[in-house]
Amino acid sequence: MKNRLFLIFLIIFLLAGCGTLQPQQKEKTQIVATIFPLYDFAREIAGEDAEVKMLLKPGAEVHSYEPTPQDIIAIQNCDVFLYIGGESDEWVRNVLESIDTPDMQVVALMDCVDVVEETENGFAWNGEHDHGDDDHAHEEMEYDEHIWTSPRNAVKMVKAITGALQVADHSHATGYAERAERYTGQLTALDEALTETVNNAERKLVIFADRFPFLYLVRDYGLNYYAAYPGCSSEAEPSAATVAAIIEEVKETGVPAVFYIELSNRLMANTIAEATGAEELLLHSCQNVSREEFRQGEGYLSLMERNVKNLQRALN
Repeated sequence: MKNRLFLIFLIIFLLAGCGTLQPQQKEKTQIVATIFPLYDFAREIAGEDAEVKMLLKPGAEVHSYEPTPQDIIAIQNCDVFLYIGGESDEWVRNVLESIDTPDMQVVALMDCVDVVEETENGFAWNGEHDHGDDDHAHEEMEYDEHIWTSPRNAVKMVKAITGALQVADHSHATGYAERAERYTGQLTALDEALTETVNNAERKLVIFADRFPFLYLVRDYGLNYYAAYPGCSSEAEPSAATVAAIIEEVKETGVPAVFYIELSNRLMANTIAEATGAEELLLHSCQNVSREEFRQGEGYLSLMERNVKNLQRALN
């Protein structure tokens, strides 16, 4: 993190010295979003009235992202800047403090929803930690950043993005509002489909043989879960004891499928599926998309609609 912040400040200093951070003439309202779900929400609302840029490249790992000089220039010159606002966005705060943003609408989307503390994830079982210890009692509280995985949060995020766009671009305020209303209706239909899926399911248990960015999804729709990883970090691999315990759980509960997430190597899911006969299903977190998904125009709605179908398979 220190190296990343040093790089950011060095880039800002060099670019400012060369005069490249001066605002450039632009025809349309410019929106910059750090990651895919924010980019996708913004483009649904913007239509043809604004241009949207995503900083994270399709197929890239979000947790290892570092801004390029071009990214910082894009932030400096945009009218609306969207970011999540969690611990992983420390670089964003440092960039914003170092550039002139008096006319920019800056939206931290975690400020728009009810966030959940990471240390209170309520894992039904995580295979690695004794919940009785108090090692983290004195650590600063962190919050789960994957707020968009619940469509109910997505509705709130769309509202916040729409408000920022209307302030930045009064002339197209009506168009933004109309597109946001139409998109919110689609998100509401998605919410209803998820609710119906869980309410009518034979079981309420899902098992993740991968990282776990779905805390808001399971919370809002009343699902129980076991997860191989206590979060979304890719730094640690599950132990052999974790693998064995997940396999035993699948056998005992008769769960027909285990989930993996997008851009995963699926090693854990492969191992569990081979040992239990369970099906491997994708549950897409929408945090980022592959290059092929991006090229095909996949969006939050299309990906989440596939999630509903896979949840139906896993819960019945």
